[in-house]
Amino acid sequence: MTPVELSHTVLHAVRRAVDTGELSVALPERVLVGPPGAGGCGDYATNVAMQLARSAGRPPRQVAQVLLPHLREAEGVTDVVITGPGFLNITLDGRAGAELVRKILREGLRYGHSDALAGQVVALLVPYEVRAEVVADAVARIVASQGGRAEISHGDASGHGDMSVGHGPDHTPAPHPLRPVPAPRDPSVLGPDAGRWALLYPAPHDRPRIGAELLAQRDGNPLFRVRYAHARTRALGRNAADLGFRAEPGPVAGADSGRLEALLADHPRILAASAAHRAPDRLARHLVTVADAVLVLLPGVLPLGEEKPSAAHRARLALAEAAGTVLAGGLSLLGIDAPDHL
Repeated sequence: MTPVELSHTVLHAVRRAVDTGELSVALPERVLVGPPGAGGCGDYATNVAMQLARSAGRPPRQVAQVLLPHLREAEGVTDVVITGPGFLNITLDGRAGAELVRKILREGLRYGHSDALAGQVVALLVPYEVRAEVVADAVARIVASQGGRAEISHGDASGHGDMSVGHGPDHTPAPHPLRPVPAPRDPSVLGPDAGRWALLYPAPHDRPRIGAELLAQRDGNPLFRVRYAHARTRALGRNAADLGFRAEPGPVAGADSGRLEALLADHPRILAASAAHRAPDRLARHLVTVADAVLVLLPGVLPLGEEKPSAAHRARLALAEAAGTVLAGGLSLLGIDAPDHL
């Protein structure tokens, strides 16, 4: 079950509670679901009870208590727990996670690609500045992943272009100006990969840092964590082959694996949002979050000591390989290499 599908499931639970008279509220247009926060549990969490509490005239935890049985009855949901002021923490059937992993491994680097922007031209107006050029290139890659096509024209920092942009017989799309805060100095001193990351990872309104810390192989360097996590997933596959077993998607127990599955399921939405908002920094930050989640999982993938490989080991390896695939695909869209050895 994807986050979008789970959002619809939560909305259906609200609708059932309204239809039975247990709640008297207007149905929300949308419900947010995401990985559980601090103190949470399960695969996903939603704040829908807090969203509805004021209109229901009841405390959020009471609203959550009303929704809880309706969610527990939903197909694909195995448990729901209320935490904090009224968060609903949802655990999904492990088979859904296994199907997600199969989908990622089957689609490979194209996981998350779609035809949402098919036939659309995204016009970008870019000043003659290195950061703007790199951001525009990444936006073009991400837009292409959603079936669209980016056309780039150049202009000064005020947004006045020197080329006309537009395709199609009936209209010329208005160009979207990309004017991120310029780089303070030439990023090429960092090399192609770290240089691009330095320009893409910060939000457009933040000043990028061009420093040696982006080359350091340590936890404080987000790019290192992403590339290291990817390389470790590939190394685990090689080590598993030496031990005589390979990845096989299946249920993986534990909150850490549930969080990682939720993040992987959210990848298509992140790509779509990055394309829609012309924001490769969203994708970069998502990759860091995925990397941090997979690094927690990695110590339990391979058998320890005299332990024999089991179905659980094969399932954890498959989940790790799926995460590595998402990291490699995301880095590729940012124009950054994902080495198998680091």
